[in-house]
Amino acid sequence: MKSARMELVLVAALGFSGVALGAFGAHALKPTLAALGTTAIWETAVLYHLVHAVACLWASGHRRLSLVLWALGVVIFSGSLYVLSLTGVRWLGAITPVGGLFLLAGWVAVGFGGKPARPS
Repeated sequence: MKSARMELVLVAALGFSGVALGAFGAHALKPTLAALGTTAIWETAVLYHLVHAVACLWASGHRRLSLVLWALGVVIFSGSLYVLSLTGVRWLGAITPVGGLFLLAGWVAVGFGGKPARPS
């Protein structure tokens, strides 16, 4: 599979899973998250997940480093928050900042990536 195609598959998976997890949290998991008091944590995970899925779409094809950093950031940042909000295992909060660093590094990579690509 070509690299550009793989990037679009990754972006599609990030976007789809962000919407699906947002809906799942708002509906099927609503009682569980409310009982655990972790609804806001889930919502934060979904917000960062979706924002960076859109950023990855922009980055695909011309900002590969940012795309990779953001994808890793979503998995680690949002992933740890999803698990924390479902399990209440607080030590997972120590992993979340690592994901946040990947998200930040992706934005730094945008700034140091040279001139913006022209649309094809």
